Formats: sequence, structure tokens, C-alpha cells
Amino acid sequence: MKELLVQLEKDCTQPIEQLAAMLKKSKEEVAAQIKQLEDEKIIVKYQPIINWEKAGEEKVTAIIDVRITPQREVGFDSIAERIYRFPEVVNLYLMSGDYDLSVMVEGHTLKEVSKFVSTKLSTIDGIISTTTHFMLKPYKYAGVIINDRETDHRLVVSP
Repeated sequence: MKELLVQLEKDCTQPIEQLAAMLKKSKEEVAAQIKQLEDEKIIVKYQPIINWEKAGEEKVTAIIDVRITPQREVGFDSIAERIYRFPEVVNLYLMSGDYDLSVMVEGHTLKEVSKFVSTKLSTIDGIISTTTHFMLKPYKYAGVIINDRETDHRLVVSP
């Protein structure tokens, strides 16, 4: 099962025939295993990686470090749930270190993201402070180099 998950994580668009050949299993076995993984929510979603800049779409992404006061009986979970329900929130992680939560937010403009932080996020009871970091340019995302030039990186050898 782990081998299948690794292959799907690398490229979920591979045909079942190709996956079956690589895993030395039948198409039916692989299809059944994928269905089981989806039913058990081990595979949660299939998602393409899109270079939005090349697609002509401008997006602003920010990472927001959040300090919170944990609540009795529920700890960080209650506040985290309020935060991850906002449509602007793309990712949310409980962190170790100086900050409790790391929130990734996307918007169309810098102003839109700033407004989210000031009017929605920082006003939640239990949030002590926020620090916003705007992402300027992606180089690599989910293991994929975004603007790979496809050039030959070998050194030139001459006689």
C-alpha cells in the first residue's frame, strides 16, 4: 500500500495500468486499493500544482504566525477550527516554538489579505498576536520546481 501511495503522491494522473505494472499487481487490485484508500480518507484529495503566474492570475499568499491562549478542555483545537473555516485559509498547522499556529492565507491583493488579518483573524478571542509574512516568489512547491528551465546542468568537458 505504501508503494502505491508514494507513486500517487508523485503523480496522481498515472494510468492504473502503469501503476499496476510498476507495483506488479493487476489493474483490478490497484483500482480496489485506491478505492479503499479513498473510502478510508487516507487519500483525501487529488490536486494539481498550477503556476498561477504563467496562467495570468495574480495571487497574494501570506504565512501568518499566530500566538494564542489555549482554552480549557480543548486546548488549541477550538480556535484552530474557527480559523480553518475561513475560505481565505489554505493551510493551518499547530507549531512548536515561538508561535502556536501557522496560517497560510491566499487573496487577490495585498490589501485583501491585510483586511482578513485585521478584521477576521486578529479579532478572534484568545488570539494574542499575529505576525504576517508575505510570500514574494515560489521556487519549489510540493516537491516540484516551479520555473525549471529544463537546461542541461552538466559541466562542459572539452578535450
